[in-house]
Amino acid sequence: MGFSVSASAGVVFLGVFLAIGIVYPAAANGFERVSDARHDAADRALAQANTGVTVTNATYNDSTDTLIVNATNDGTTAVDVSDAGLFADNNLTAPSVTVAGDGGTDVWLPGETAHFEVSLSTAPDRVQVVVDHGVRDASAVEVI
Repeated sequence: MGFSVSASAGVVFLGVFLAIGIVYPAAANGFERVSDARHDAADRALAQANTGVTVTNATYNDSTDTLIVNATNDGTTAVDVSDAGLFADNNLTAPSVTVAGDGGTDVWLPGETAHFEVSLSTAPDRVQVVVDHGVRDASAVEVI
């Protein structure tokens, strides 16, 4: 073997090292992003499994045109009141919400009851409370 064979082998090995040096960081970053996305998805699934809400009663006062819905956070995670939604016959409403009698809080802790109140011109047949992660519960409305 002459010098030219050794030199060409060195050039080939240098090219392989450069190629690996370029490909490896790209592959490692891609794997890291996929791994982080899987961890985030698992965290969201756990939070959804730990979130729960139950509509305890829903009444419509025909004389005052007021819908009152009480719902309990029966999950193990706190819920943001501002993220909770009240649907009446599949229409999103804009209720005033108090949690455990405190209208100034934005945190709905496990075991606490939220009181939704909204003025509607007609009595809905059904209401639904939706909280974080799409967790929801529905109930028929009693007209009084």
